[in-house]
Amino acid sequence: MNSSIWSSLLMANRRLRHSFLTADLNESAYCATNRVKEGKMDYAALVERILNKVDDQAYMALADVVDPEQHPAMVEIETAIRQPDFDPVSVRELIRSLHRNGRIDKVHMLSAMHVLAASPRVSDYVEAARIVAEQEMAALDLGGPRLQANLASIDRHRGVLAFIQEHYDIALDYFSRAFERQHTAGNLSNVLATLLRLGDMDEARDLYHHVHRALNPQLIRDLDHLVDNDPDLALLRLEA
Repeated sequence: MNSSIWSSLLMANRRLRHSFLTADLNESAYCATNRVKEGKMDYAALVERILNKVDDQAYMALADVVDPEQHPAMVEIETAIRQPDFDPVSVRELIRSLHRNGRIDKVHMLSAMHVLAASPRVSDYVEAARIVAEQEMAALDLGGPRLQANLASIDRHRGVLAFIQEHYDIALDYFSRAFERQHTAGNLSNVLATLLRLGDMDEARDLYHHVHRALNPQLIRDLDHLVDNDPDLALLRLEA
């Protein structure tokens, strides 16, 4: 994944890497991920969507994507899931125990449960979809200053499910929405990886170069690290 605590989570299914850590749509933004008659994307609208609400105050380091107070518990879960022979039942109980003990809130608990369900070892996508719906209701009920970050996590989870099932247009919409809500290199890398999977190589390269000129330097450094290490982004390295 990236330099965050989820750096190598679920390598067998790479887009899950940006699912865990985890701007309102308007009509023009939604159209950015629809296909026109020629089968090409409205690239200009996608760029506008990505850059529309950018400001330095919106950015955060990748280590801050997870609520700092819940960071140690999430590291514990991540360590358990990294094990090649991990027991899903034991990890599920670990997640519940951390929630019962007040170390993670309900939103983070459900986020972890979603990643477990969608992981290659479990691959229960129906359950993963059910959990993310419950996570959304929990996030809305919790509200507070991290609402947009929590909703971005939900968008990432839904994007991952669409990506796994090869519905790349739908995945792109969710990943773009996640970036609008939470400006991180991981969210942006998901957009780029999905463009590459769609075969829009030129558009992905143009967007990569465009954001280099427009976005926060720390985010760009984190994004470059992802491009250098993420196999899903390998085609962008040809431009380096």
